[in-house]
Amino acid sequence: MARQYWEAFGKVMPEHLDFQGRMTSSHQNNASDPVNLALNYGYGFLEGECLRAINAVGLEPAIGFLHDVSNYQTKQSLVYDIQEPFRWLIDLTVIQAFESGTLDLPDFYFTGDDYRFRFEAEAKKRFIDMIRERINSGVQYKGRVLKWDTVIEDKANELGRVLVSKSPVVDFTEPEPELLRYDRKLKDRILTLTSTEASELGIGKSTLYHLRSKARRQEPFRLYRAIAAKLAGV
Repeated sequence: MARQYWEAFGKVMPEHLDFQGRMTSSHQNNASDPVNLALNYGYGFLEGECLRAINAVGLEPAIGFLHDVSNYQTKQSLVYDIQEPFRWLIDLTVIQAFESGTLDLPDFYFTGDDYRFRFEAEAKKRFIDMIRERINSGVQYKGRVLKWDTVIEDKANELGRVLVSKSPVVDFTEPEPELLRYDRKLKDRILTLTSTEASELGIGKSTLYHLRSKARRQEPFRLYRAIAAKLAGV
């Protein structure tokens, strides 16, 4: 399953970044390309959020369920467990960072000492800002709008209640994520679409104007399914 996931993930990455997946012949999480470096950095940020939530609830971060129980101090199995349902926050941020041009190849440098990529300082700051914006974004949950860092803590609290038999279950399927995509190819398609071509596709002048306005912004935007089908030529 993981292999198929990263194959699909790689298809939306610009080819010049040379993303080959998360696994190498010897190990995983190798920062031998900019995409893996960004994923590693983002997951590290997410681990910090999960550890904060676990500590706030009073759980033991070394005792996990999905991952092996820790046999040394630096391995925090429960942190990795709590992190799993929220990895998409980082995956989506990485996709949007590269698709929007917030990150690109010149924002990284290669070190010959360990054959890994590193962030340029300003690029790292931009990426951290994107992650924080994602974590702090709101989502409808239990009749309220909560930030994702609050949701993570809430799930850790739910798990704690299950462990002391105060609740029968912890549900990691809610809240459902809202996945907004920033597609560079789609943006370019919209911005290069002439009025004549749009008319032939059945797209009116006012609709084209609004599409262009959205496409000029470096942020996610949503299209109606009918419009997306017309742009795709379906």
